[in-house]
Amino acid sequence: MIQATDFKNAMSLLTSAVNVVTTAGLSGRYGFTASAVCSVTDTPPTLLVCMNKASRSHEHFIENKILTVNVLGADHQHISNVFASKMSSEERFEYGDWSELETGAPVLDDALVSFDCEIEEIQEVGTHSIFMCRVVAIQKSEQDQSLVYFNRAYHHIGQVEIA
Repeated sequence: MIQATDFKNAMSLLTSAVNVVTTAGLSGRYGFTASAVCSVTDTPPTLLVCMNKASRSHEHFIENKILTVNVLGADHQHISNVFASKMSSEERFEYGDWSELETGAPVLDDALVSFDCEIEEIQEVGTHSIFMCRVVAIQKSEQDQSLVYFNRAYHHIGQVEIA
């Protein structure tokens, strides 16, 4: 049997984009930092987002049935840390400039790219919920460097302009 620690150590070697996943509804705006996001299909455009059921905002995502995946650029490490912190939901949104697209979920204005989604299916697996999300709008910025997480540290990848 594979131990949870061994699995976590192995997964730390899987390079992942850093995302802030957000939602909004009657109870307010919520968000969390996530690396467990991936494309499912392009017809219809669908993403998979995994969220720990122990998260204090978990029920808000379930109730709202909408979310936006904000893929962070190289200069967004502070935003990632804020949304992974113990700050209140209101405090988190004081960092960065936020707007909305189609669903009303918060969109980080200068994110590398934002995928605005409706949650169509939810599956429970172990400690997490898996959201199957239909993409209804996309917003892309002019950034060309991404923030990624590898071996328990942030890194930047992408084009670097040489002056």
